[in-house]
Amino acid sequence: MKLINPQLLIIFYLTFVFEKLPAQEASPRPNIIFILTDDHRYDALGFMGHPFLKTPHLDRMAREGVHFTNAYVTTSLCSPSRASILTGLYAHHHQVVDNYNPISDDLTIFPQYLQQAGYQTAFIGKWHMGNTDEPRPGFDHWLSFKGQGTYWPDGHGTSRVVPQNNFDGFNINGKKVPQKGYITDELTDYAIEWLSVLKDDKPFMLYISHKAVHSDFVAADRHLGKYQDTQMPLPVTYANTIQNYDNKPMWLKNQRNSRHGVDFAYNLPDFDLNKYYQRYTETLLAVDDNVGKLLSFLEEQALLDKTIIIYMGDNGFQFGEHGLIDKRTAYTASVKVPLLIRYPAWFKKGEVVNEMVANIDIAPTLLDIAGVDEDLNMDGMSFLPVLQGKPDPWRENLLYEYYWENNYPYTPTTFALITDRYKFIHYYGIWDLDELYDLQNDPSETNNLISNPEFNTIAVDLKKQLMSKIEATGGNQIPLLEERGTQFPWRKKTGSKQAPFPDTFFK
Repeated sequence: MKLINPQLLIIFYLTFVFEKLPAQEASPRPNIIFILTDDHRYDALGFMGHPFLKTPHLDRMAREGVHFTNAYVTTSLCSPSRASILTGLYAHHHQVVDNYNPISDDLTIFPQYLQQAGYQTAFIGKWHMGNTDEPRPGFDHWLSFKGQGTYWPDGHGTSRVVPQNNFDGFNINGKKVPQKGYITDELTDYAIEWLSVLKDDKPFMLYISHKAVHSDFVAADRHLGKYQDTQMPLPVTYANTIQNYDNKPMWLKNQRNSRHGVDFAYNLPDFDLNKYYQRYTETLLAVDDNVGKLLSFLEEQALLDKTIIIYMGDNGFQFGEHGLIDKRTAYTASVKVPLLIRYPAWFKKGEVVNEMVANIDIAPTLLDIAGVDEDLNMDGMSFLPVLQGKPDPWRENLLYEYYWENNYPYTPTTFALITDRYKFIHYYGIWDLDELYDLQNDPSETNNLISNPEFNTIAVDLKKQLMSKIEATGGNQIPLLEERGTQFPWRKKTGSKQAPFPDTFFK
């Protein structure tokens, strides 16, 4: 009988043992990095099958982490969404319902809880809740700028004046420091600089809040012209036809000829949607570069697998959907965002999660991850159980809200209930149609079913659910704040004409 080589037995044994061990030991209180981008729509990612945009580092995040396919914001607007991320509250609770009013000092944001729990905390980037760059409670280290800031300190590359653009540079822990370079690169460099001098005895939470890819899109010089020969595929709801606009609200048809419509976008007479989209994708390239730069630094410092990294957009962006640009509406391109989480110690690589999560869930989730056990009184919920494969019971629907702004008067106050199957949209204070979409059979939201008698029962039930949710969350009082900023009511004389009343309104 032939004997087995003892060395082979040892190799087999060690192989078996190491296969059973976890890839790395999970920390009871892991480090946290939260990366927030502006106006990053859910499908502007290479791994999502984009026709030309390449995002290798965000693709790596999805490959080595978890991708949430149904991540939403509860208000699709910069300041309200950012306040919801920090507080875990709907806009009707935190009261930041436009891009001009500040967040109340009476509210507690999740970094304050983490700071109290022993985390080293830092905020680097766009704050944009009130026109301030002053340090806020909850952060040991602070770097921000007023309003929208600017991509370049000399403003080159812009095509129009953007409200709240600011060239004052940065406020670093109360000291004014000039901006020197391209903002996406510079914010990442400052983040790495802070990480480089941290103490090893305490976990950290770093909140990187990018200006990119907010309009007016300006790419880094190294990326200019990268996609100049590309053609953006027009959305199926782009065309100004009877078929596209059949049974749609009047406000929607009228908004086509407005500052946030394709006929008179930003009130520019020669607006080119394809070139605008090219600039958007080129501007995203620096975001991806800097995600890669941060991952490489963490890897070099042996911190990568000790740190939960979350990447998210603050709202989506419309590029011709329903004849619109910008956000604010309850349509999918406006309300869905990318959400990626990497932490192999806890979560499977390449996992895809289809459960509905939202920006209001970020704060309770991060506090859950950090082991902060307090009565938080938040509207959102921790989705850590979903990541751990035990989501029951989980969210059956989500409330969306947007409050009319004096600055952009063509988008009405909007309430929506989003479920896995349907979306019901109710417009408050206008003489117009509501909307109902079957998201399963009509993901592009082409066919408004609100007047279809076959769906009447569903519409009535969803409206009841919507109103019940508004009441249950204390949202049945409309926030009315001081009107600030410039109003843009303009229409183009040669653009699309005023919409007629729907046929269903006539007796």
